[in-house]
Amino acid sequence: MYSANLTGFGLAVASSAFIGSSFIIKKKGLQKAGASGTRASSGGYGYLWEPLWWIGMVTMIVGEFANFVAYIYAPAVLVTPLGALSIIVSAVLAHFILKEKLKKLGVLGCLLCIVGSVVIVLHAPREHDLNSVDEIWALATQPAFLLYTVSAVAITLVLVLYCEPHYGRTNIMVYIGVCSIIGSLTVMSIKAIGIAIKLTLEGSNQAANFQTWVFVMVSVTCIITQLNYLNKALDTFNTAVVSPIYYAMFTSLTILASAIMFKDWSGQSVSNIVSALCGFLTVLSGTLVLHSTRDPDPPPSTDMYAQLSPQISWLIHANGEIWKQKEDSLHSEFVAIIRQDHFK
Repeated sequence: MYSANLTGFGLAVASSAFIGSSFIIKKKGLQKAGASGTRASSGGYGYLWEPLWWIGMVTMIVGEFANFVAYIYAPAVLVTPLGALSIIVSAVLAHFILKEKLKKLGVLGCLLCIVGSVVIVLHAPREHDLNSVDEIWALATQPAFLLYTVSAVAITLVLVLYCEPHYGRTNIMVYIGVCSIIGSLTVMSIKAIGIAIKLTLEGSNQAANFQTWVFVMVSVTCIITQLNYLNKALDTFNTAVVSPIYYAMFTSLTILASAIMFKDWSGQSVSNIVSALCGFLTVLSGTLVLHSTRDPDPPPSTDMYAQLSPQISWLIHANGEIWKQKEDSLHSEFVAIIRQDHFK
């Protein structure tokens, strides 16, 4: 049990490093694409022609693949909360690349994330043995999980069809809500596919079962939807706001979905369950502390003349000489006098 959990832990840590880096690379690509065309938050897809965005996508795919394999060896209750480590990577890189300052208190947030992750690893439940996709299908079609799935789809439709046109650009919970809800279904389908691949490699071919391909179609649909709305959230709101809210909602819903479908806590002692939940709350606290210390993005300037004003130079005639001086190095009162004379 511990060997499998440690393998999943190692893969989850590697995944976090790649995914955390991809957030920053994709953000830079979105900014570059938005500077020369319609932004993703306004329905534009110019970032698809931006090489930097694709580098970020490849980095994220590598991270997600490592995450995918981690779900084969360890339960979602262990793997998903470790996604907080990607936020540490994102915060450090954002400090140097995006100039989103990481203050000293942010270090405390990083330490809390690490401590919470260790607690989760030590008290994570054992993965239940599944011998066929039919068993996974039975878990996915049980009444409790079907109720969760129907509720998730209904809420997502409300967010997409009603809330997004009215509040998408002003309320971050619209985009993040879609990402998180669909993301929890993504993890469940990905885990089912991972188990099917593992069983196939062990000699029990699962590719002939139609249930396997149903899980594949569900996962592809969910991933495309999740990435689309994550792009919109990153392009519209500050990374320091997107990351912690997305992590908190996505992880909480994934743990809930996994507990309903795979019954992760079945047979576990109360102390293990409480310890694992405390570890998750510690990670969540660290995430909130980490991002509460980061400065928000400065609002973009829409005044073209305000942007150009530092470049204006003035010609001053005095004693037959011509001086050329930039406005930003002159005294404010002197500049005011020059302006009056200049525009007469």
